[in-house]
Amino acid sequence: MFEIYQSEKTEKFHFRLKARNGEIILTGQAYKDKSGCENGVESVKKNGSDESRFEIKDSSNGKQYFVLKAGNGQIIGQSQMYKTASGLKNGIVSVGKNSTEGKVKDLTE
Repeated sequence: MFEIYQSEKTEKFHFRLKARNGEIILTGQAYKDKSGCENGVESVKKNGSDESRFEIKDSSNGKQYFVLKAGNGQIIGQSQMYKTASGLKNGIVSVGKNSTEGKVKDLTE
């Protein structure tokens, strides 16, 4: 399920994709307006099941994470940090499964 929310501090809009167990598996970028955030959700729905759209990155603390990119190469969202390669791979698979479900909960209303 996707959740759209607004930061109290910056007033920007964000989305997060949650697995069925409630764990956040992908967090979107900050958007100036809600329509941009909704477009970000649609982009995840479109690109989330295509494993070629994921890029694995190394963090400064030695853990790995992934980013999901749109067809134009722009980053749509980022995962949490993973301790193991298998956990990271499972995270990518989970984004693919959960992004196509399509439910969106708007927490700004």
